[in-house]
Amino acid sequence: MKVKQNFKLVVLSLFVLLFVLQLNAREKWSIEKAEKWYAEQPWLIGCNFSPNTAINQIEMWQEDTFDPETIDRELGYAEEVGFNVMRVYLHYLVWARNPQRLKKRIEEYLTISYKHNIKTIFVLFDDCWYEYPNLGKQPEPKKGIHNSGWVQCPGQEQVTQTELFPVLRAYTKDIIASFRNDDRILLWDVYNEPGNKGHGAETVPLLKGVFNWALEENPTQPVSAGVWGKYPDRPLLNKVQIENSDIITFHVYDTVEDSKKLIEKLKENKRPMICTEYMRRDVNTFENHLPIFVDENIGAINWGLVSGRTQTIYPWESWEKPYDKEPEVWFHDILRKDGTPFDKKEVKFIKKMIKKAGK
Repeated sequence: MKVKQNFKLVVLSLFVLLFVLQLNAREKWSIEKAEKWYAEQPWLIGCNFSPNTAINQIEMWQEDTFDPETIDRELGYAEEVGFNVMRVYLHYLVWARNPQRLKKRIEEYLTISYKHNIKTIFVLFDDCWYEYPNLGKQPEPKKGIHNSGWVQCPGQEQVTQTELFPVLRAYTKDIIASFRNDDRILLWDVYNEPGNKGHGAETVPLLKGVFNWALEENPTQPVSAGVWGKYPDRPLLNKVQIENSDIITFHVYDTVEDSKKLIEKLKENKRPMICTEYMRRDVNTFENHLPIFVDENIGAINWGLVSGRTQTIYPWESWEKPYDKEPEVWFHDILRKDGTPFDKKEVKFIKKMIKKAGK
């Protein structure tokens, strides 16, 4: 009887603790607060970043393959272009192996990036690409295939494994609690493309959880999760994303006309906007999209800086038909490993747009 009573007390105590934590969680920013924060930023321009030596986010952050020398060199290239923000993916498995050591590497990364006048958007979860992430040596790139080794976080099966949620909650809360006041971090992008890779609405419970866990730590930085695809084609996911995001973030890989339509829809939320993925040179370029982002005062973060092990110079179609040589026109990425541009005129145009933005 005493054991049962003690168990009930423990359960009740946990519920009380969770209730108190929820009470202490900050609310979504008001439109006024979001606008004030955005007005204090320069025009935000940058790219999604991993060093050319990493095939995925695990390889970027694991102790044996963390590469601060390459990170320093490549963020120096980014600074020369004029970029002021990088979007960088984390992975819960690296945290689970050793939280303290991962956070030391994050600190080292932030020290390097800030030296180059670059702030960071960290991405905590991701439903894109390979389904079964593991620690240890990562696979070698498959010849001629776009992003052949990128991994989901937490993984195809783990998205719905509620038994794992306490670990994912601990990961989210620990990372944000450790850096919640760090002004080197621009924004927390809590979940990249939720529902991708066939997950659909099954990601909703985890997405809701991640937003709640993040806000429980009262971060001083804004929190968001970007809409993607043919918005609003995922009504349940889109609702959670929009209702919980301080700042509206989104992805566009379509034509100018499609991008303009999406922007008009998102403007209905009356919140500042940052495009956290764009630029596929077959239809969506710096030349035809940066003028829109400048005119609308929308932050612009393209996919890819330096061509490397992710092989995102190849198009998505390479999954079906691998390339046997470098494409004439790169799909993503801006620079070669030595820092020279794929297209000098492109870099010149980026600098012109930064000057035009003039913030």
